[in-house]
Amino acid sequence: MDMLMFQLQRNDAQPLYQQLYEAIKQAIIDGTIPVGTKLPSKRKLAEFLAISQTTVEFAYHQLVAEGFIESRARRGFYAQPLEKLAYIEAAPVEEPDDEPITYRFDFNSAAIDRASFPFTTWRKLAKDVFHEANSDLLLSGHPQGDEALRFEISQYLYQSRGVTCSADQIIIGSGTEQLLPLLIRLFGRKIVYGYENPGYPLTHSIFDHHDRESVPLPVDDDGLLIEALEASPVEIAYVTPSHQFPTGAVLSARRRTQLLNWAVADNGRYIIEDDYDSEFRYTSRPIPALQSLDVSDRVIYLSTFSKSLMPSLRIAYMVLPKSLLPFYQETFRYYSSSVPRFDQQLVARFMKDGHFSRHLNRMRKLYEKKRDWLIDALAPYRDSITLSGGQAGMHLVLTVDMGLTEEELVDRAREAGIRIAGMSAYYVGAPPSTLPRVVLGFSGMEKDEMEEAAHLLLQCWKTA
Repeated sequence: MDMLMFQLQRNDAQPLYQQLYEAIKQAIIDGTIPVGTKLPSKRKLAEFLAISQTTVEFAYHQLVAEGFIESRARRGFYAQPLEKLAYIEAAPVEEPDDEPITYRFDFNSAAIDRASFPFTTWRKLAKDVFHEANSDLLLSGHPQGDEALRFEISQYLYQSRGVTCSADQIIIGSGTEQLLPLLIRLFGRKIVYGYENPGYPLTHSIFDHHDRESVPLPVDDDGLLIEALEASPVEIAYVTPSHQFPTGAVLSARRRTQLLNWAVADNGRYIIEDDYDSEFRYTSRPIPALQSLDVSDRVIYLSTFSKSLMPSLRIAYMVLPKSLLPFYQETFRYYSSSVPRFDQQLVARFMKDGHFSRHLNRMRKLYEKKRDWLIDALAPYRDSITLSGGQAGMHLVLTVDMGLTEEELVDRAREAGIRIAGMSAYYVGAPPSTLPRVVLGFSGMEKDEMEEAAHLLLQCWKTA
């Protein structure tokens, strides 16, 4: 496999699968990989390059689609002659013959505690909603979402987050990835967006996919660096002020004021506030939303039920400033809501009858317990690790001082059957040169497996 000894840059902004695809493609073009050469299986190449099989699979599929390699059933992948590329039809992709990577323990920050979901209550409400008396729900509803749900959300936001809005300002959508593209279409194509770095990979990819210029903005222990924002050409800033993802930082009161003042300083500036897991705060009362401090109509509020109820529900919402609402309604007047009306009514009933607030109270206590379990499980190793970001949310950030790089930490964990995420996965460009950090989600694990996983994780890092 010497001919496939490629240097993949793990901290590069370009995904690993794309780097691998480009490297193999160039090797075929320049003859390093001769025509007719059989490429290694996905499993073998993944092991050889110390990357995931999924990364190799994506690269191979792209090469097949473009005709650089051919997939032969039950035989593997072969380099194709370049002079035939213009006439080659994409070969059918063979069924994967490699087992996907399976993990014994998964510190997934997006998980929820499935055993605690109120299935009995949900089933009863669903039975009531799916009734002949509600046949009107078979028809298209309001394009911004059913008023019943928008009203319940407005009441909840005022009571729990201090957000002041009417039901008319709320737009229901099937996830942030559906609402954010609608939002950016309200603004001109020349608008420059800013996003936190590190932050959600989804966010900057949405800007890129919609051909919008965007700028990564650094964060520290107090959240977004406002000085960096002020020195940038950014006109609309996407932030997670109540609990920055993934660092867990909370935007300080001083910086909140600075951020709002930055928005007011220019007519075209806005702030998109993503309040993704504000319900789960453990060390104090929930911090009021940035929108609650906004007196100039410059904050666009985003949130979702993915953490508070379930990721598969696919219901998110945004609160538009009153000044933007007429423009939105005119721009999207022919659109229909992307969320099924029966689902909207089910959530509205769940909120109206008080089940939602009771469920949140239970889950807040449970997740606080789980956070404490993980902290206790890691306590014996405090001489070589530091914990942060645990005052809220469903994950901790672990800074590790054991003489290993982040890549080595993640690789060793994977070899031990443990799935973790390195902090560099959330950066655009290379992360700062500091001790390596990893993200450990605790919400989907039970106490016994959390203790075993934590012990196994630290042991595999100590093993030479």
